[in-house]
Amino acid sequence: MTRIEVIEADITTLRIDAIVNAANETLLGGGGVDGAIHREAGPELLQACRSLPLVSPGVRCPTGEARVTPGFRLPAKWVIHTVGPVWRGGGHGEPALLASCYRESLQRASELRATSIAFPAISCGVYGYPIDDAARVAVDTISEFVASRPVALARIVLCCFGAATAQAFRQRLAG
Repeated sequence: MTRIEVIEADITTLRIDAIVNAANETLLGGGGVDGAIHREAGPELLQACRSLPLVSPGVRCPTGEARVTPGFRLPAKWVIHTVGPVWRGGGHGEPALLASCYRESLQRASELRATSIAFPAISCGVYGYPIDDAARVAVDTISEFVASRPVALARIVLCCFGAATAQAFRQRLAG
């Protein structure tokens, strides 16, 4: 049975199999959770990201997809990098792209045989995705993924940085 929980914490401190990085398409670091993960993982993470192939000029991971690197100096074994959509009002495929981030990340975790994974609130920072809408997409997509196939994941953590975000995710998870 998979347990889904919401916590308010710094994702870089979690002792868990895989953490998800809300990255940009270059995978070369940025602000927010992306910058924090790169700082805590050390320079080896940047080197590993640079070694991932470009799929188009400057793009290692298109929006909605996911890539994996080791966690290096993080307590997590792996980092699953995914690129969430920039919010442009909701009429440009943002919900489908955000759902794809969660599904792709869960699929990568399954391929790694991870038993635990932690997600940040993908796209809710500088990408401007409304928190309540993002919580709905995240919780619904994760729940559908777990219900639709056997998974080794015993623990899925929605790791929120801030009380308001955690509250929105808790409310959606509660029903």
